[in-house]
Amino acid sequence: MWMFSFFVRFYYMFGPSLGLWGAFKLYMFVRFIESHWFVWVTQMNHIPMDIGRDPGSNWLTHQLAATCNVESSMFNDWFTGHLNFQIEHHLFPTMPRHNYHKVTPLVKSLCKKHNVEYQCKTLQSAWWDIVKSLKKSGEIWYDAYYNQ
Repeated sequence: MWMFSFFVRFYYMFGPSLGLWGAFKLYMFVRFIESHWFVWVTQMNHIPMDIGRDPGSNWLTHQLAATCNVESSMFNDWFTGHLNFQIEHHLFPTMPRHNYHKVTPLVKSLCKKHNVEYQCKTLQSAWWDIVKSLKKSGEIWYDAYYNQ
């Protein structure tokens, strides 16, 4: 019922000025932009990470190997919705995102104490890692498809 009410409210807001078809196009355009934003924001912390199955590693070590942070700045925090603190997100999944910066120094000191790498990248290098990963995946697919 709540989802249905969203579409009713959306139409009442944009329908009078855009019409039914125009409101639908606007909705689809926003979904298109949002989905691309979401994929880039979430995957820049995960895709480039080199992980494997290591039965000897503990939960904390595995979480830190499977993800990295993107450096904090006013823009990065806003643009990513504080998901640039992906390490803290994995360690404290129920913590409100706007509090991640408060536990970052504690997590870094814990990593230093136990000699576990805490990875943090710039936004540009994180995006470049995605592009390189997509290129590598495309080459693997191309090779498998055309060089059978």
